[in-house]
Amino acid sequence: MALLKTENISVSFDDKKIIQDVSIELRKGELVSLLGISGSGKSTLFNVIAGLIVPDSGRVLLNGGDITGRSGFLSYMLQKDLLLPYKTIVDNVALPLTVRGVRKSEARRRVMAHFEEFGLSGTERKYPNQLSGGMRQRAALLRTYMFSDEVALLDEPFSALDAITKSNMHDWYLNIMKRIKLSTLFITHDIDEAILLSDRIYILGGAPAGIIEEIVIDKNDVRDPDLLLSENFLTYKKTIISVLSR
Repeated sequence: MALLKTENISVSFDDKKIIQDVSIELRKGELVSLLGISGSGKSTLFNVIAGLIVPDSGRVLLNGGDITGRSGFLSYMLQKDLLLPYKTIVDNVALPLTVRGVRKSEARRRVMAHFEEFGLSGTERKYPNQLSGGMRQRAALLRTYMFSDEVALLDEPFSALDAITKSNMHDWYLNIMKRIKLSTLFITHDIDEAILLSDRIYILGGAPAGIIEEIVIDKNDVRDPDLLLSENFLTYKKTIISVLSR
């Protein structure tokens, strides 16, 4: 049974249909990417899934329950980390708890329990401008996790990082996902990133946009230390480019 799924989602703005009949699913423990060119409707679909936009038709199901148009069930992280510059890292991370009415001392206690696991030990009293880009993203991801520890919606969270930091964050995120049993729906327009991270890839295309292909990534392939140079990787990449070029 799917943990999260959309059924025939369609959305229009100003009488122009943006996405049409989009059905996808996320199973427990998976990282599933939504891949498409800029402007293909990826973020619109995420906003529907997060309950920020009510679709013209279709529905969003979480554990079989209808959450269409209802926010607060899924964590959602945008491209920018959006850490508040005047708050310490511990208080930034604790925001999902304090806005729900948890006392500040209790909220800090709960989030501090995860700082070592997320590689953030020693940053508790620092401010965002004192952290590297990678560390800021770890803090933002922990804050996202504190909002919902079941499903994370990530909208190009690593796009602003340099290549080496991004690669390190990819490895770190896949490991932390397994340890905390988190399922992830991931937006990207980076083909390499989608192949490296995903269990499955949905390709969004057309006008109005719909799912034009689903690609399953063999996880045995991604254990190849020379994956980026491997024939398997190039095959996946050629297939995706071909689909996007239709």
